[in-house]
Amino acid sequence: MKKIVISGMIGNALEWYDFALYGQLAAIISKLYFPGTDAYTSLLLAFGVFAAGFFMRPVGGVVFGYIGDKFGRKTSLILSILCMAIPTTCIGLMPTYAQIGIFAPILLTVIRLLQGLALGGGSSGCIAFIVEHAPDNRRALAGSAASCSMGIGILCGLLASHAVIDLLPQEDFESWGWRIPFIISMFVGMIALYIRNHLHESPKYLEAKKEGKLSKAPLREVFAKYRTELFVAIGIYMNVTVPFYILVIFMNSYMVETLKYPLKEAILINAIGILSYIIITPFFAAMADKIGRKPVLIGGSVAFILLGYPIFWLLGQGGFMMPLCGQIILASIVGAYIAPIPAVLVELFPTSVRLTGVAVSYNFSAAVFGGTTPLVCTMLIKQTGMIALPAFYIMIFSILCLICLSYFKDNYNPNKALS
Repeated sequence: MKKIVISGMIGNALEWYDFALYGQLAAIISKLYFPGTDAYTSLLLAFGVFAAGFFMRPVGGVVFGYIGDKFGRKTSLILSILCMAIPTTCIGLMPTYAQIGIFAPILLTVIRLLQGLALGGGSSGCIAFIVEHAPDNRRALAGSAASCSMGIGILCGLLASHAVIDLLPQEDFESWGWRIPFIISMFVGMIALYIRNHLHESPKYLEAKKEGKLSKAPLREVFAKYRTELFVAIGIYMNVTVPFYILVIFMNSYMVETLKYPLKEAILINAIGILSYIIITPFFAAMADKIGRKPVLIGGSVAFILLGYPIFWLLGQGGFMMPLCGQIILASIVGAYIAPIPAVLVELFPTSVRLTGVAVSYNFSAAVFGGTTPLVCTMLIKQTGMIALPAFYIMIFSILCLICLSYFKDNYNPNKALS
């Protein structure tokens, strides 16, 4: 089990490292690929391309979900890492708008679409793969490894960006140094490919295959037989994806462009926040294995509603410690809420269609609600001038999530095996 969890975490972390770099360096990318007199307009265009990548995630979920349910979880995971690493490396090698004009943002958009396709299969595949290997009374704790590895990958991206900023003069960083973390992706992809190629197939999948229980048309079966589970999963996950992408993608540009922090300081504060998320997630996952999934999810939603505005008030107070406290509180609530989510998603669907069900619900929610979050928040701040507006955005989705949770039947039993 240790080997499965560690290898699954490493592969997923490396995939998230690739995907999140774009959002973390959006302030630089916006200047190079969407130049204009208005920095906010350039940033909006950059986040628009970021959102475009997310709209390919449901497609990736369907494609890789089908592959995973028909040909195995391992095959799906190997293909997804290849589809992620190659396009990410291309961003680091691609000419800017000043060099090839309008073709630069067009190529950037195509690359983001390919990245979205890959992540649509890789991350949901990792969730199903780890949880299907886990002991019945530790599924949430094991599944939280997938959530933690998301944070680890994003944190590695932040640290790589921070290291390059430290080593190079600002002019060199903005000219060519920002490319280095993307080019590193080529080596990251080789490591992840090696790891995934040496994984053992999921025992639940092999058992279902042996007994002839695999679905011939998993997507059609999910929509025909598991529509309620699908919509519940989408509703529960939207309260992950909105605050999560505010924390890991939107926050740096918000600190730099709206609150006028130096990029280096913004990255450091955000890195500490993400580290808090990584540390706290397993504790609440273990709690979900003891008291059930639903109480933890309700507690996290209520915390978002009560503390959403105070978090953004702290961010706007200036200095170092107040914004740091704000990000740590936000990250801690995100970690608490996301802790049981992988187990919840896996438990909602049977083995025969599990990867398709998880991938479609997870990626649809991420695409519609999460991928658009940086764009919508940036646009709303520009239109209203309210720098704390993202807090209300989080609170609205938390209220909607509580409504969805009222339809969620938590049937977790530590002595009951997955179907």
